[in-house]
Amino acid sequence: MIDLSRYPTKPGVYLMLDKKERVLYVGKAKNLRARLRQYFVGGGDGREQIPFLMAKVADVETIVVSNEKEALLLEDTLIKKHKPPYNVHLKDDKSYIALQVRTKSPWPMVNLVRLKGPPKDKNLYFGPYSSALAARETLEEIRKFFPLRQCSDQEFRRRTKPCILYQMKRCIAPCVGLCTKEEYEAQVDQTIRFLRGETKPVIKQLKKRMDEASDKWEYERAGAILQTIRAIEKTLERQRVNLLAKGDFDVIGLYREADEGDLAIINYRGGKLLSMTHFPFKMLASENQELLESAIMQYYREGREHPKILYIPQKLSPKLSEVLGFKLITPQRGEKKRMVEMACDNALMRFRQLKDKRATSERTLLQLQELCHLKEYPHRIDCFDTAHIAGSAPTASLVTFEGGEPSRAGYRSYHIRSTKGVSDDYQAMHEVMERRYKKADTLPNLIIVDGGKGQLNIALKLLKELNLATIDLIALSKDEAKHTKGLTQERIFLPERKDPILLPKHSPILFLLQRIRDEAHRRAIGLHKKQRSKKQLKSVLDEIPGIGPTKKKKLIAHFKSPKKVLEASPEELAEVQGLSKADIRNILKFSDC
Repeated sequence: MIDLSRYPTKPGVYLMLDKKERVLYVGKAKNLRARLRQYFVGGGDGREQIPFLMAKVADVETIVVSNEKEALLLEDTLIKKHKPPYNVHLKDDKSYIALQVRTKSPWPMVNLVRLKGPPKDKNLYFGPYSSALAARETLEEIRKFFPLRQCSDQEFRRRTKPCILYQMKRCIAPCVGLCTKEEYEAQVDQTIRFLRGETKPVIKQLKKRMDEASDKWEYERAGAILQTIRAIEKTLERQRVNLLAKGDFDVIGLYREADEGDLAIINYRGGKLLSMTHFPFKMLASENQELLESAIMQYYREGREHPKILYIPQKLSPKLSEVLGFKLITPQRGEKKRMVEMACDNALMRFRQLKDKRATSERTLLQLQELCHLKEYPHRIDCFDTAHIAGSAPTASLVTFEGGEPSRAGYRSYHIRSTKGVSDDYQAMHEVMERRYKKADTLPNLIIVDGGKGQLNIALKLLKELNLATIDLIALSKDEAKHTKGLTQERIFLPERKDPILLPKHSPILFLLQRIRDEAHRRAIGLHKKQRSKKQLKSVLDEIPGIGPTKKKKLIAHFKSPKKVLEASPEELAEVQGLSKADIRNILKFSDC
């Protein structure tokens, strides 16, 4: 029993630890002793998930601070540092879709990008978007309205005549000088304004440009601008429901069932709904107020653009507004209240979608357990695959699925050490499995190997050597059917069973196993190609005097392959920045050998 008398009555942060001194939960309090009493004195905290947390708590550490504001900041820092399982986490291993405006390029363009955390460069970013589809639709509208370039930097430099996008009125061809720098920058400025929701100034500016073109008798150009104006107005008409509220603000919605739920954050700019992001959570010990405060701190202290106002479903500490530098309002009636309710409805819908998806995955995994006579429910699955060409650059991959979904933290890639240029899939499989499980902290419930009986027996032998008798094992391979059938069928091999299991073509078990195997194969092939490419580069270009890593990288970026570098003319080589006349002579001399 923890002695509560040794804890202070001052404001601060507390960390709940397990027997191995790992942080399970981080919380803050105005009075640390009083807050901890609610956990440890019977009847003080009736939340359903608290008994599961308290059963694991072996000790509690506290850090005293001067005031509530400092406690907010310290709690956020400690949650990000320790990633305790019973706190809400907005940052995970998933990437988010955003639109990037490459303002640092001499000729900016708009791209779709995936971000992990805040951007690392000084370009402009808009998002994250709720889905790749929503982001692509926005990008398509941008490209219809504002004809910026879409080609790569290399293509931009090489082009000598406009591409088909110029004929389609989807690009004003800065690559060949068919527009001025000022005209292009005006398009970029309008694009940025549109993405920020400033549509009225954009339309006003477009109408001014249309009138100027008309006055100069440039009727074709004026007609193109008029079409852009009408397209934007049509888009705004479709989105008029989003324009009922004015200004730049965000709205947060929360739905929760016991220790799991969903948090929805909706971004409005210029009164227009730009994007919505969901953060599902589970195993949560925080109360709703703590959850919201922690989530808001994590979200807006990651370098994201701050709104002027944040509308929230319940009142939070006024210190939070001081720390973040913008207003937090809990609306009681009217349009803002309905917007918070809409955000909560979206959180509810996403929670139910994920719950249904989890239920479907659970049914499939239970069917897999029954079909393959597995000892345990296969919540965590590891799958191995190898790749090589005639023994060259052999590699292997491990992918991990938890609850039927990829768990990127469990992914591994391996360079095979033991085969020494000989094609030996069995030895490669034995090596990577031994390297993975000899000193593993976490073990799977099921291992899948890509192959037939041979790979299965190798894996079985290794598990016996490592005394890992509790792990189930299966092998998955394609059965090449007769040419008269023109089909292939997947076979599942089980230990101590002669004949494989053949699954129906549309079986959900087959779909799951193929998805896992294909993910492992994709990763193994990708690593193999990368390793082989490096080997090829090293064997050819590294032999040319004066061509070091930097120049080699520029050559490959320009010509795409070592072969094309050696086939290039002196004029083509001169186009590569950073190459001296001596470098060009050395390349030409080497290519003649």
